[in-house]
Amino acid sequence: MKSLVLFCLILSLGACAFNSKQQRLATGKQLSFQRDKGNCLACHMIEGGEDPGNVGPALVDIQTKFSTKSQLKALIWDATQFNAQSSMPPFGRNKILTPEELDLVVDYIWSLDAPVTGK
Repeated sequence: MKSLVLFCLILSLGACAFNSKQQRLATGKQLSFQRDKGNCLACHMIEGGEDPGNVGPALVDIQTKFSTKSQLKALIWDATQFNAQSSMPPFGRNKILTPEELDLVVDYIWSLDAPVTGK
C-alpha cells in the first residue's frame, strides 16, 4: 500500500512539472506574440503566428543555431553586442521585457525546433 501511495505521489509531481513547463512555454509564446512586449512576429516567422515579418530569420531549429540557451538569451537581451548594426531591439537592456519575461520568451523560442510550414 505504501508503495502505491508513493508511486501516485511521484506520478502527480511529474504531471505538475510537465504542466508548469507547458504553462511557461504558453506564457512565453504569448509574450513573444504581444506587440507591446516581445513582438517577435514583427520581424520573424514563427509557427502559429499571423502576419509574420521577414526582416529577421524564421525562428525554427533554434537549438541548431545556438549552442546554449544563454547564447540565445544574450542575443535577445541585446543583439547589438554581437552586431552593432542589428535592427533587433535590445529587449533586456532597454527594459522592454522584465528579467522574468525575458526568461519566458527565451524558454519559448528555445523550444521552437520544428520547421515552419507555409500557409
